[in-house]
Amino acid sequence: MQLFINSVGERFVIEGGITVEVISIHGHQVKFGIVAPKNVAVHRKEVYERIQAGVPHPKLTA
Repeated sequence: MQLFINSVGERFVIEGGITVEVISIHGHQVKFGIVAPKNVAVHRKEVYERIQAGVPHPKLTA
């Protein structure tokens, strides 16, 4: 795991055309902006795990 210490507005780049920017920090919440090629899926971990398990999105099944 790599650890980055960034301030609001700073960016880091991941190979493959992915850029992550720190948008805001409020207490223990950090908001990131992620720019990635259209062929690269970007999900929070719990969403990714649900997709991998084949569990449908809760709002789409109601």
